[in-house]
Amino acid sequence: MDNEGLRKRTGETTQEKPDVRAAAVGEAEHPHPGGEVKHGLPVQILRAIGSIGWALISLIGIHITQFTGAPLYFWNKDYYYAWMALTKQHFVIILITVSQLFSPTVIRISWDPSMRGQLRKTPDGRLETSFPERIILMSNHQIYTDWIYLWWSAYTSRMHGHLVVLLKESLRYIPLLGPGMMFYGFIFMARKWASDKPRLAHRLQQLKTKHTLLESGSTELDPMWLLIFPEGTNLSANTRKKSVAWSQKSGKPDMKHQLLPRATGMHFCLQQLKGTVDWVYDCTVAYEGVPPNGYAQDYFSLRSTFLQGRPPKSVNLHWRRFAVADIPLDSSESFQTWIETRWREKDAMLDQYKNTGRFPADTDTEDAKTPAYVETDVRLKSWTELLQPYVTPLTVFLLFNIVRRFWKQFISG
Repeated sequence: MDNEGLRKRTGETTQEKPDVRAAAVGEAEHPHPGGEVKHGLPVQILRAIGSIGWALISLIGIHITQFTGAPLYFWNKDYYYAWMALTKQHFVIILITVSQLFSPTVIRISWDPSMRGQLRKTPDGRLETSFPERIILMSNHQIYTDWIYLWWSAYTSRMHGHLVVLLKESLRYIPLLGPGMMFYGFIFMARKWASDKPRLAHRLQQLKTKHTLLESGSTELDPMWLLIFPEGTNLSANTRKKSVAWSQKSGKPDMKHQLLPRATGMHFCLQQLKGTVDWVYDCTVAYEGVPPNGYAQDYFSLRSTFLQGRPPKSVNLHWRRFAVADIPLDSSESFQTWIETRWREKDAMLDQYKNTGRFPADTDTEDAKTPAYVETDVRLKSWTELLQPYVTPLTVFLLFNIVRRFWKQFISG
């Protein structure tokens, strides 16, 4: 499709509300990719009360854990960062459980030759990965749930307590979630480089500073997965319109299935972390059934996915990696060319996925028995992990109750 066609299409859809767009396209022509509504309104209400209520209780519990450990910052920062990493693990456990219970879906994993030996399926069907402890992770951005599946990927490599995300500044102000992400050390970007650069530089300096490990007492770099979405936001009718405008202004051909990537933030991160990170891991995400002119966010809303029982039939992740030493970082122009090349490769893979329902797979392996894909689902290794987020809040509550009783006896006594 040429740019004029894209402008017409985006102009026709920008006035439509996300939840109405599927109807506007016509469900007879493009049925909802998640299938028919599986739960009526009464069940949806019950699911909303159960899932939202439980999530709120869990988030409050995680906040209690965070505030309990906050004083460690003034005593020993290494202990503080270790404590906050633990609360990140708690949050991911809740995310995985919500996905497992309320929006189960098939996760189909593929990879290129650079990833051989790093992904495998356990006898009980789970995904296990052996990615390095320090990586920069970049991904296309289809919908808000992308970061859930990427954080779950960190869980499969036991790195879920060490994910750091570059986020939009506006997310800082979401109740409960915003303050929690600030405790996590996530990096909020206002998309104004003059103000973003010093903030990013300060945080990256922390990420390349060595700390003392609690287990061994040795001084090493902390584990870190730095997640960056170079497109800056997720794909939608509105952001597609802006991408087309940027394509026309810059003279660069637009993407078919993504937004044009911006290189400044990623380039700066790589320059600052060079020497402390060896690999950039790249994940390409696609959701099954989204029609050619559709956007995943218009179909897989919170209501559709978690309440109506219409999650994606499959979420597809394709992995590859690049050595930082091979990435041109000497000039912004050469890096811009490098990342645009990677994004056009991803666009070609997404085109193949749209046409065949599969990403390209590494079929030329030394072991013919090695599968080209891993099909799995998002789930906990053990249900006992679900107890972890509530240990500290319950302990705090019990201690508070003991102190309160002693105080009452002292006053009355």
